[in-house]
Amino acid sequence: MCATQAYDPASSLSDAAIRRMQHSDLDQVYAIENVSFTCPWTRESFRRLLPRNDVDMLVAGMAAGVAGYAIVWYAADDAELGNLAVAPEWRRRGVGGHLLDAAIGQARLRGARRLFLEVRVSNAAAEALYRSRGFVPVGIRPRYYQRPVEDAQLMCFHLR
Repeated sequence: MCATQAYDPASSLSDAAIRRMQHSDLDQVYAIENVSFTCPWTRESFRRLLPRNDVDMLVAGMAAGVAGYAIVWYAADDAELGNLAVAPEWRRRGVGGHLLDAAIGQARLRGARRLFLEVRVSNAAAEALYRSRGFVPVGIRPRYYQRPVEDAQLMCFHLR
């Protein structure tokens, strides 16, 4: 069962302006991806997602460039947060929460019932962020991650 919690995008402390990812953002997004994950997506993966109508690709734009990004894709009336990452210099400053709030808002606008995500079981900071927004654990995906091999916690947020 998924949790339901009120969502207020105005409660974010971040100064990031959330907008749709553009082709010109790809180099910065790819750089953030590479410093954030041990098995990063390819630049080509991001490029191929850009024109798709079943994907929302969001960036947190700052005066200095892209501070982070979130990617949500949709199937039927479910959504999945496929990726969320923040540049190291912008971490612990509210950017991740701002992006997560925007992803939740986009999923609601598209009429999704539930928003799912996977997070490494060892990533306590990310899990705390997700729980703070109302995501609840609904299962484990054994050996989901590589380098290092690790289980994923499957989490869900009920949007309606």
